[in-house]
Formats: sequence, C-alpha cells, structure tokens
Amino acid sequence: MTIRVLVADDQALVRGGFVALLDAQDGIEVVGEADNGEQAVRMTRALTPDVVLMDIRMPLLDGLAATRMIADDPKLSEVRVVVLTTFELDEYVFEAMRSGPPDSSSNTPSPPTWCARSVWSPPAMPCCPPALPAA
Repeated sequence: MTIRVLVADDQALVRGGFVALLDAQDGIEVVGEADNGEQAVRMTRALTPDVVLMDIRMPLLDGLAATRMIADDPKLSEVRVVVLTTFELDEYVFEAMRSGPPDSSSNTPSPPTWCARSVWSPPAMPCCPPALPAA
C-alpha cells in the first residue's frame, strides 16, 4: 500500500526537506507540493492525496483555514491532514485540533511516524501498516 502525500509549506527549503525525507521512504509517494494554503486546498481537491502535511503559517490562506476547508469538503473525507509547526503555542495546537486534522505534530522525528499517526483505513483494514510502529 502506497501512501500518497501532499506537502504544504511556504518555505521552499523546509518543503524540500520534507519531500526528500518522504521520497526516501518505501511505501510513500509525494504527489505534490504547495507553497500556500490556497494552493494546498486546490491541489488536495485535484490530487486527493491520502495525507497532507500542512504548515500552519502560510500566505494567502493559513494552514488552519486550509485544513478546515479540506475537513469540510465531503469529497475529501478520506484525506488526512497532519499539521506541522515549529511553534509550541497552545493556541495553535488547540486551533489545529478544532480544525479537524487527525494529528498535530511539532517537529515529529520521522516520516514513518507522521504517516503511522495519520494513515486512513477502510473499516476492514488495520490502521497502520505492519512495518510502521503505531504512535
């Protein structure tokens, strides 16, 4: 099972780092990159990735608003969002949780952990592939 990921971060260097880490993992395919929240929503609708790694602070539309738009779209009900941030402020974490993503992570150490925490599954399948540790 390949996990299809969209990476959304306005900083090209950070985004590129995530893409490099994810591309190096078996079973993970980066299907797109977005540099702002509006683009992340458009690309999520067009590509329907399994997981969106979403930065909070981005131009045009922040990651929290973009996450709400994805969560509110019935056509995207299978898409999971992992909110990434370097900010440790409680208000961001609480807002991220209210926005509907299944996971909020600050400096999560490894791509398999990100995906293990956010893997969607049909009812008859396990939540995490056996090769990935449950978080």
